[in-house]
Amino acid sequence: MSGPSGTRLYLATAFCARTAEEGMAVGVVMLAAQRLDSAAQGAFILAAWMAPHVLAAPTAGALAARARRPRMFYAVALTGFAGAVAALSVSVGRLPLPVVLVIAAAGGCCGPVVSGGLSSLPALMLGPGPERDRAYALDASVHNAAGVVGPAAAGSAAAAVGSGAAVATLAVAAACAAALACGLPLPPRPAARQDTAPVRDALLAGLVAVWGGRELRAITAATCLAFVGLGALTTTAVLLAESQGRPGTGGWLMTAFAAGALAGSLALARLRPAAAPDRLAATGLAGIGLALAAAALAPGPLSCAAAFAAAGVCDGLLLTATLRLRADHAPPNRRTQVFTIGAGLKISAAALGAALVGWAGSVPAAWDLAAIAALHMTAAVVYAGIRRRPGSRKEPAVLDEAVSR
Repeated sequence: MSGPSGTRLYLATAFCARTAEEGMAVGVVMLAAQRLDSAAQGAFILAAWMAPHVLAAPTAGALAARARRPRMFYAVALTGFAGAVAALSVSVGRLPLPVVLVIAAAGGCCGPVVSGGLSSLPALMLGPGPERDRAYALDASVHNAAGVVGPAAAGSAAAAVGSGAAVATLAVAAACAAALACGLPLPPRPAARQDTAPVRDALLAGLVAVWGGRELRAITAATCLAFVGLGALTTTAVLLAESQGRPGTGGWLMTAFAAGALAGSLALARLRPAAAPDRLAATGLAGIGLALAAAALAPGPLSCAAAFAAAGVCDGLLLTATLRLRADHAPPNRRTQVFTIGAGLKISAAALGAALVGWAGSVPAAWDLAAIAALHMTAAVVYAGIRRRPGSRKEPAVLDEAVSR
């Protein structure tokens, strides 16, 4: 078991790694724009970076669950992640594009460890109870804080010392995460608890664990539907600001959303860390929908920003609830897979949302925002409906045993 010091070390590790990951979305595009005079080339590199997050998630989770020394596995994976970021900082614009795309894809294969795998560790270090609940509320805060700090750090560093140095700075952050991971209180996994099934069976078991239990199925379906909307939110915020005669202020709307999410998760960690996660999830989904609907109808910039901030607060509640539900209901030897697969599915859903808002073309931004709000309200209904469906609840251990047979 781990105490507060172990939790603090974990949070520092996760913050460094996720700051690097969040900053890459900005850093890579800026680097391509500077060296290649083409932001479109940066989009291709970023796509190569993100695509393996979805494709590699089941395998990354299976390998993490089978690792004899979990601490070493995470340190090596984060080292590979840092190495790929560093390689991109020097290769973009200097090596042929296909080579750069291969480097980006290799780094993306380590991405599921950052986006999902790390969040499985509090459940390994802490037993069920208020301390673990609080750790997951703080973990959600780390997610949100990295979402604010990563892009801001990449943009500021690029303006000060150049985009190449900015991406290299992100590599340093990822390397710090790898170094910190070496000290995480993760004892070697006993041989009796190791997964000895073939990798193919382990992959299938991870997918069954995500979809086989009612609680996990409900939160996975609901968050994927919600992330279709969240993937479109950044573009919609920019278009909304332009349609209201305030070009350039769309970023401030997303900053308000991110700040609200950070405030919501921090407040939950301090005030109500043991609040029922199913109620938090339902409240978060419905709250985001209502707040974004209010933003679509807002008469002025301040009321619109306030509505975005309120939506962010509810998003902080939703993320905390999602992490706790995965930790509480995943089979113990499939928990890492549940986290990585869940994160991969959300990333793919967000990518779909970003594409959909692009295809929407000349649709008014307020309508797009209303559609995003409707998706969240629908997700709340889906979540409640799956949870209440009779005869679909299975204990994780029973599911895992069935797959093993």
